[in-house]
Amino acid sequence: MTARGWALFIALSVLWGIPYLFIKIAVETLSPAMVVWVRVALGAAILLPIVLARGDIKRLNMTDWSWIVVFAFVEIALPFGALSYAEIRLSSSTTAILIAAVPIVAAVIGWRIGIDDRVTKSRAIGLAIGVLGVATLVGIDIRGDDWLSVAALGITVVGYAFGPMIVATKLSRAPALTVITMALLINTLVYAPLAWVTRPSESVPGEAWLSVVILGVFCTALAFIAFFALIAEAGPSRTTVITFIAPAVALMLGVAILSEPITWGIVVGFPLVILGSYLATRKGPSVEAEPHA
Repeated sequence: MTARGWALFIALSVLWGIPYLFIKIAVETLSPAMVVWVRVALGAAILLPIVLARGDIKRLNMTDWSWIVVFAFVEIALPFGALSYAEIRLSSSTTAILIAAVPIVAAVIGWRIGIDDRVTKSRAIGLAIGVLGVATLVGIDIRGDDWLSVAALGITVVGYAFGPMIVATKLSRAPALTVITMALLINTLVYAPLAWVTRPSESVPGEAWLSVVILGVFCTALAFIAFFALIAEAGPSRTTVITFIAPAVALMLGVAILSEPITWGIVVGFPLVILGSYLATRKGPSVEAEPHA
């Protein structure tokens, strides 16, 4: 990967490593719908003037608009909502580590739809190790009444795995900044009535509002700019590898700021998930073309 690719990789790993902390703080007093709505609305408000100034919206055709709607729901609406809901009960550390399964799911999807490398022995082993890591974390740390939150994270994982593939295969020629801005606007409209219905009836601490502002400005607007740039630089499967570092950032912040415990599930499961994700997303050895007669 190029120096630019590494810079984008590190920036995006941090920008998508800190949301778990701020989501956890926000959902203590705000509904998941309100958290998502403020987040996407701020992101759209920041990016829309740039897009309008460039005049890129007119470059979108009807096919682009159709896939933007799909992307809006697959990458933002469902994952953001499910993630915020899950963090009502789960710690930010556990949530981030479970999200680290994204590269594993992305590898499976890539194999199935034929846009990723062939299955190799090492990648199959990586898949098995990653699944074992997730199972270990869930088996040790998840209580019986937390399973609905785990199921919600499953929605987030699948959405995050599919999102980069939609961009790379269906929206690669569309203006990237315009795509994400329109997707954020769509979600602003979708979540507006839900946010209104679940609006707070009591005073909300300033740290909760500050958290959603950070989520909207840094973890959404700036992060998606880096997201599209990294997809163009390294490809969709490589882009999901940000989950190697993002969970570590989330884990450190959860322990340092929220005093979340480092459990045996994390100690055993986290390394397995990361190792499995690494092996599952490794490029296989190149296969030389057969000589033609």
